[in-house]
Amino acid sequence: MRYLRMLSNSIAAGSLATAYVLTVVLQLNPTLTLGRVSLAPLVTTVGLFYVVHLTVICYVLLVVRQLLARELFSPAWLSVGVLAWLGALAAAGGAALMFANFYTFARVLDDGTVMAMTRGAASLLLASVLFVLVAWARRVFDSDVRVVWAFTLLAVAGASVAVPLALRGRGTVSLLEARPLDATIDFTPAERGSRVNVIAIDGGSLDFIARATAEGRLPNFGRILDAGSVMHLATIHPTSAEAVWAAAMTGKLPLSNGVRSAGVYRLTTGGDAVQLLPDYCFAYELVRFGFLVEEPHTSAMLRTRALWGILSTHGVSVGAVAWPLTQPAPVVRGYVVSDTYLRLAATPSGIVDSPAVYPSEVQGDVTRATENAAADASAVVSVPAGSLEARHETPGRTDRIYDRIARDLAGLRAPQVTLTRYQSLDPIGHYFLRYAMPSEFGDVSDDEQRALGPVLERHYRLVDEAIGRAIATLGPDDVLLVVSGFGMEPMGLLRRLVERVIGDADLNGTHDAAPDGFLMAYGASVARGRPSARASVVDLTPTILYFLGLPIGRDMDGYARTDLFQRAFTDERPITFIPTYDR
Repeated sequence: MRYLRMLSNSIAAGSLATAYVLTVVLQLNPTLTLGRVSLAPLVTTVGLFYVVHLTVICYVLLVVRQLLARELFSPAWLSVGVLAWLGALAAAGGAALMFANFYTFARVLDDGTVMAMTRGAASLLLASVLFVLVAWARRVFDSDVRVVWAFTLLAVAGASVAVPLALRGRGTVSLLEARPLDATIDFTPAERGSRVNVIAIDGGSLDFIARATAEGRLPNFGRILDAGSVMHLATIHPTSAEAVWAAAMTGKLPLSNGVRSAGVYRLTTGGDAVQLLPDYCFAYELVRFGFLVEEPHTSAMLRTRALWGILSTHGVSVGAVAWPLTQPAPVVRGYVVSDTYLRLAATPSGIVDSPAVYPSEVQGDVTRATENAAADASAVVSVPAGSLEARHETPGRTDRIYDRIARDLAGLRAPQVTLTRYQSLDPIGHYFLRYAMPSEFGDVSDDEQRALGPVLERHYRLVDEAIGRAIATLGPDDVLLVVSGFGMEPMGLLRRLVERVIGDADLNGTHDAAPDGFLMAYGASVARGRPSARASVVDLTPTILYFLGLPIGRDMDGYARTDLFQRAFTDERPITFIPTYDR
């Protein structure tokens, strides 16, 4: 019977801890209202997930307490003493979760939300202290005022949930709504002869590249390291390709550009969508276990003008292939092939007139390039059959198809600015970094290293080949930019153990801690070496605009990295500004 009483106390404590987690979810999504229609689906999905797991944790703690106790431990069905101590732990954990998340997401949250989370964390710390005081007072004055301490416990528990929610507010509607931007510019740039070729990489590691080039591999990366300019590139958190490249292509942080995560998370029971999930509490397992459904962002999510729109406004032709947030494909002076094209091409509606391609007359060229790449036997990189086989074949083949599309369209249409993104290093790095960098893990056998070690580098070679082709076509006034929006690093031991128990045992690479990407520049105007200053992903668009002699928006968060270029180039090209490109 006492174990059933432990369970009832665990359910109560687990429910309180779940309320703290739900409060963090609401804080990170300030547009969610506190009405019954919005909260009911959240409680029945996210709440159910956490209440089960947190109840188990509380029950384990009580069982351990029972095993270590010198005297028989048999609490009441709802024990003030037990719940006070569990409440203190839950409140302290909730405060730590709040603090960690507002620190992590500070750059994608408005000032009001950050302040509300700060004060909410402080209130939970105070609640934790009050829970401890209740437990102490109940022990000292147990025989006299037991009922008083029970009501005090309820008051503290209720206030610990109500105060952070009151500080958060009932929810607000965003003032920045997605809308088409049709800005016009009345002046003409002084010079339009220079060309820019941008090769973008998801999850590229500068350390990995430097090691491979030092050993004589990846020769074209090596040419840039020897004769170009290289700098580390600070990324953003949460580190998803959509949020990172939205920041890079707008020059603005997520709070301004409107893209804060990889997608929109829909509750399976209905209700409003969630844009941000909290870190440090396994919230993304909600997607894995089907409690939430992730929907990708569309181009309508951008609340500001992207680089391809800015360039088109100035009459600069642009060709963008495999970029996120380009479906439906925007109208540009040039062409756009979204990163959703291959997925849509598999459906009947995406064969003839795909919304992922602009303009429609290039659809035939894109289809032919896709067929030619799919027929190329070299697109398949063979490894021993097994659970990891599908982890690299699909993303690798996807990159090779988009690479072929980019090459064919660039040859046919010759845009002034070419933007090509390679996605495969990110999903492949999550599963093959362990075999490419065995010294960082220590549990890789010789057979595994021989069979699986070369897989990641083979996909780096695809990018290296693209760099070689780009260098071969560079003119004296052109520049090549190779950009990794975020890095990839070994997953920590604790996280790997957790993944083996409740997640994906094959995972070993991560970018959860927002590791740096890099920016490489190569061309006649580029200064050789490594600038001492660290750049940011939001510096990419201002730097491209500066190189082309175009003004930079004063409302952009990034800066033109003039330190990439030679003094003779910067002396003749001052930085110019425009208030904004959005109106």
